[in-house]
Amino acid sequence: MVLRNGARAAIAGGAVGFGFLLLIGLGTYAASGVQAPAGAPTLAVGTVPAAYQSAVQQWGNRCPQLSPPLLAAQLYQESGFDPSARSGAGALGLAQFLPGTWAEYAVDADGDGQKNIWDPIDAIATAATYDCALAHDTADIPGDATANMLAAYNAGEDAVRKYGGVPPYSETQGYVRSIKALEVSFSGPASSGTVTVSAQASGAIYFAQTKLGTPYQWGGEGLASQNYEFDCSGLTQAAFASVGITLPRVANDQWYAGPHPSRDQLRPGDLVFFATDLSDPRSIHHVGIYVGGGYMIDAPHTGAVVRYDSIDQKDYIGATRVTQDGAAALPVRDNNGNGNITGGSDPSTVAAPPAAAPPAAAPPPKQG
Repeated sequence: MVLRNGARAAIAGGAVGFGFLLLIGLGTYAASGVQAPAGAPTLAVGTVPAAYQSAVQQWGNRCPQLSPPLLAAQLYQESGFDPSARSGAGALGLAQFLPGTWAEYAVDADGDGQKNIWDPIDAIATAATYDCALAHDTADIPGDATANMLAAYNAGEDAVRKYGGVPPYSETQGYVRSIKALEVSFSGPASSGTVTVSAQASGAIYFAQTKLGTPYQWGGEGLASQNYEFDCSGLTQAAFASVGITLPRVANDQWYAGPHPSRDQLRPGDLVFFATDLSDPRSIHHVGIYVGGGYMIDAPHTGAVVRYDSIDQKDYIGATRVTQDGAAALPVRDNNGNGNITGGSDPSTVAAPPAAAPPAAAPPPKQG
């Protein structure tokens, strides 16, 4: 959800990809004048669709307040990387721009002579351009510069200036908290550092172990009406619910519930994922809970039962170490069939950014 206040409209969108494609793509957008500084944060492998990886990595370095993982988290929050997404209020495309804002900030990033709101590469570049314009315009406001930039993107520069930082609108505060939390889920090892083990991991494994031998049921969430049976993501959702963490229902949304350890960093309790296209996490079709020694507990398919399986399969795309903040920050898809994402599942549980926010105020009028 995007807000507007004053003359500025707000926007946002999402991305994912594979590391080896980055080497090919780093030079693609050199003509734009966007250069990645030495040691700049990188995207985690498999978090942005390969088609968008190099654009997000390049344009995410446009200004100091932005980074490729932050831009990816913002784009994902808005559209789930769906270039055809549209909102009921008229926000369009991967970055969910309102037409008036697009007209002011649009960038022809792919050099085809058109500034196309439906073109994902143009949308990624324009989102970064708009972000950095807001960062420049709010640079004199106290508090976290990145939080202020994101708040202006959502609620408008006037609101951030009025309140001397992130305004006290629940949607805007949730927007900022969610994107900053999701930034970790998109960060590569060089920028995220050591991936610590989840304190709830053992409890999730214990729950899954108690379900060994339970028949698989498509759509199963372990409900009494389903004979207490599970499908793959229903099992992982229930396992983490047993330790107080709410995960989305489907596997390719669970993928973003925390940072991504490499194969040699796997620890018991990590979620392990499998995809039909290893360059696109939107194709994730299966998830299990890693238990060590190269094995997971999973609910594999119709006709099988919850069991131990090897993770050494050709469609293994990677793993996620679930965190409370990462799970809480995940956006919720609406039910309108338009691909729009409406906000984090529980932004109040994510650590708030260090920005000023008076206790009471009316939110700005909704725009997109």
